[in-house]
Amino acid sequence: MSAWRPLSADNAPKDGEMTAPLETFGGPAFEVTRAARAGIPPPTALVFASPHSGGIYPEDMIAAARLPVETLRASEDAFVDQIIAGAPALGASVIRARLARAYVDLNREPWELDPSMFAETLPDYAHGRSARVAAGLGTIPRIAGEGRPIYARKLTFAEARARVELTHRPYHDALDRQLAAARAAHGAAILIDWHSMPAAAAHGQRARNGGPCDIVLGDRFGAACSPKLTGLVERELETLGYRVVRNAPYAGGYTTEHYGRPARRTHALQIEINRALYMNETTREPTEGLARLTADAASLTRVLAALDLAELR
Repeated sequence: MSAWRPLSADNAPKDGEMTAPLETFGGPAFEVTRAARAGIPPPTALVFASPHSGGIYPEDMIAAARLPVETLRASEDAFVDQIIAGAPALGASVIRARLARAYVDLNREPWELDPSMFAETLPDYAHGRSARVAAGLGTIPRIAGEGRPIYARKLTFAEARARVELTHRPYHDALDRQLAAARAAHGAAILIDWHSMPAAAAHGQRARNGGPCDIVLGDRFGAACSPKLTGLVERELETLGYRVVRNAPYAGGYTTEHYGRPARRTHALQIEINRALYMNETTREPTEGLARLTADAASLTRVLAALDLAELR
């Protein structure tokens, strides 16, 4: 397996360049699409991320898994990257995963690992006691497809380390660079972390205007971004006809919690979209709703791009 090296100013990806080693995965781990050419300041403070939309399942995972790929695909945020694909033309930089979430979850701490999955004792820096690990959904997920175990054998820590070093770390290095560029150019950065949720999860939450929710906004209960940002996004989505709730059942994962530091000029907000709005969850085929959501995401992007950042202070 080829060694990972940090992305630096000398080897940073160019516009639209896919990153991470092709020979390891048969495809890049993630892709960054900038809103401006390399070396030119970004035109807006917006950075969009889609950490769970990847659909590449590396051979080492398939060889160790007991579940077929079709079952594993239920954990993907299918089509979310397509919904925000037009954002760079509107001024937002976009980073999207291409490796599957079941292989490595980029919306987790780097070493959030379940000790029961591994053949040897994990190092002391591994974080094995989180609620997400207990649920089987750590950095290397233990379950998929309605709680079914993914692997037919114990993994080695060397396997986990390789996944983190080759995918998780460079992804977050790249995301951090995009946020730093936005802050340098505009005095602040706005990170929108885009996700989708099963319809069953959405039906458990009632929107204030009645009915099951369409979209959940997660701002870590106000800690990850200015309440004015959450309020703006909520109003715009409701104007577009969506039923919106805040922080339940999703308040924001590692990305929102880690990067959302309003006092340090970075505002992070997670957006969870009900999959029933745009796809058939059984066949995994898109519906007519995909075009509407794509257009509405573009409308929201335009509103965010026009936001006076001084209002977030």
